[in-house]
Amino acid sequence: MTDFLPDASAMAAEFVTPRDFLRCAVSLFRAHELVFGHGTTDALDEAAFIILEGLSLPIDRLEPFFDARLLPAERDRLARLIHDRVTTRKPASYLLNKAYVGGVPFYVDERVIVPRSFIGELLRTGLFSGEDASSLLDPQSVTSALDLCTGSGCLAILMAQTFPHAMIDAVDLSGDALEVAKINLAASGLSDRIGLVQGDLFAPLKGRRYDLIITNPPYVGAQVMSELPPEYAHEPEMALGSGEDGLDIVRRILADAGRHLNAGGGLLCEMGEDREILEAEFPDLPFLWLDTEQSSGEVFWLSAEALGG
Repeated sequence: MTDFLPDASAMAAEFVTPRDFLRCAVSLFRAHELVFGHGTTDALDEAAFIILEGLSLPIDRLEPFFDARLLPAERDRLARLIHDRVTTRKPASYLLNKAYVGGVPFYVDERVIVPRSFIGELLRTGLFSGEDASSLLDPQSVTSALDLCTGSGCLAILMAQTFPHAMIDAVDLSGDALEVAKINLAASGLSDRIGLVQGDLFAPLKGRRYDLIITNPPYVGAQVMSELPPEYAHEPEMALGSGEDGLDIVRRILADAGRHLNAGGGLLCEMGEDREILEAEFPDLPFLWLDTEQSSGEVFWLSAEALGG
């Protein structure tokens, strides 16, 4: 069954409702052993995303539209998306040019990694509410912020929404990624508060200091890179790999971040599942590990003082 795949035109002729396409897509995705993890977690989640986004419907509820009779053009579009998802192994976000972070839509294409940072969720929590002692920073007090390895610009945009008085620099080594970030900045209406900077981490910033630095850098090790499924091969390699154990760039950030933080500020960094490596290598750093609904011990906070700022 794994090599069975109906032609897109045959699917469009046969299926007439979102329920039909959902059933077909889930069956095909499972039969062809597709891999998920670019904003969706399994075949059902991916199929629902393709159908709802492909029809320009709200992405949080499929049930009200299950049995709606689709127009021929809508059927053609869904059939092509499902067929292409199987044959190209591209993540659905690339096929649809859309990804969501913290419920906010962003444009994406293969010039950038599909955004899926846990930091997006943390920016929406009480960590930055300013309402109690557990808050890391009062959002009203942050006037300068930095997003290292910005990619599509999504975290810089979420920062601008969270910290209303902050001017933000968004840095990436990839000129292609910054072209995608420009698209998202234009759509966000926040271009006057976010500046895009091309360069290698802190190198282009010429001693600037910030109240907050956030970063979701590459953190995949060499062995894992060599074993990635085809879906991940569509993403820029430079946005994933970071040396033998995946932490080369994180180490560079830790070495330099203190020189770019204002007193009372801090660094929020996502670094994957190798917490033990960092804790053993930097025993004097008081890492504060921040969990989300989907992660545990993959994001840390360090104050400017801890980093020697």
